[in-house]
Amino acid sequence: MESSSSPVRLAYLLSQYPAVNHAFMLREVRLLREFGFEVQVASIRRPDRNPGEMTASERAEIQATYYVKSTGAIGLARAHLYTLVSHPIAYFRGMVRALRISAARGLFYFGEAVAVGDWMRRRRLSHVHTHYVSTVGLLLAGIFPVNLSITFHGPAEFAGAERFRLRQKVAASRFCCAISRHGLEQLMAASDPADRPKLELTPLGVDTDEFAPRPFRPNPAPFRIVSVGRLAPVKGPQVLIATVDRLAKRGRQFRLRLAGEGPDRPALTQEVQNRGLQEHVVFEGNLNQDELRELYRESDILVLASFAEGLPVVLMEAMAMEIPCVASSVNGVPEIITPEADGLLVPPGDADALAGAIGRLMDDPELRRTLGERARTKVLEKFNLRPNTEYLADVFRRRLAGR
Repeated sequence: MESSSSPVRLAYLLSQYPAVNHAFMLREVRLLREFGFEVQVASIRRPDRNPGEMTASERAEIQATYYVKSTGAIGLARAHLYTLVSHPIAYFRGMVRALRISAARGLFYFGEAVAVGDWMRRRRLSHVHTHYVSTVGLLLAGIFPVNLSITFHGPAEFAGAERFRLRQKVAASRFCCAISRHGLEQLMAASDPADRPKLELTPLGVDTDEFAPRPFRPNPAPFRIVSVGRLAPVKGPQVLIATVDRLAKRGRQFRLRLAGEGPDRPALTQEVQNRGLQEHVVFEGNLNQDELRELYRESDILVLASFAEGLPVVLMEAMAMEIPCVASSVNGVPEIITPEADGLLVPPGDADALAGAIGRLMDDPELRRTLGERARTKVLEKFNLRPNTEYLADVFRRRLAGR
């Protein structure tokens, strides 16, 4: 047991760090350190951009992060040999479990777990917390004498609870976090009733000083719409293109700026050309946090047309800047937006409803102003980064006391 004066030492195991789509992880790690935690990060993959495309805080993290897939052959061989000699039964048991999890990728997960476990051993770290790498975490905790905790985001994990082995992961963990009440309910349904006391609700948050209100434009010309997210089917970009096509045919003057990259980019570009929307739609690509805040400042509304979401941080960011938001009413989104009070919600996949909601905001400056002001109030009260991370820090202290 650590003394009350010693810092809590944590390994954070992440899928990709830093990553443009997961900026919240950078904020969480850096703020926990500010609160006195010693957080060392292991990332399965290297960053998704070159250092020149990153913010200063992102670049600062690269040197101190252990990148699992960049471990050389000699380093991996040493990790496996040491683990095999020191924990032979657990080593082979972990290999068998990995193959049962996935015949195709099991050995990759196993190799990553051994590499991370050996890295933790060398740094004398006894607790690992994961985001988006729960399967590797599960294997790691079964091979090495370490404690595990997991933050689950959803929605894919909850939709395939059995395939993602949620029940086993909760059972193997010291505690598990859900970022939304919807997610907490899904974890409760998937886990053994005896393990439900392990579950915690730990919402994400944004820095409301960094994401400060932008200037309000009562009569913008053209009207500026922003959407932020991966260009992938689950995010509904095709629905968004169909929506703005309706607006264009009604003679609306607007510009839609899509921030993000993904597998649908070529097809969406072709769709924009086919519909003759080149004057209305701009693909911005991936943006770092500094660039994204500038894009928000130049926007009149934000739109999310997703078919599934966890608890979208982009909504929190836009709402903190008093940007009125229109989003699909899915999963955890209604926990952020109260319809007609601090934003607008529409059924997923309904381009007519989405076009109607955008049209309302285009025609009603006072509605935009009111929704934006109330949206920031909501974020200040419920999705403020510092108090929410302080609560997470308290969870770590409470759950790891006496370990």
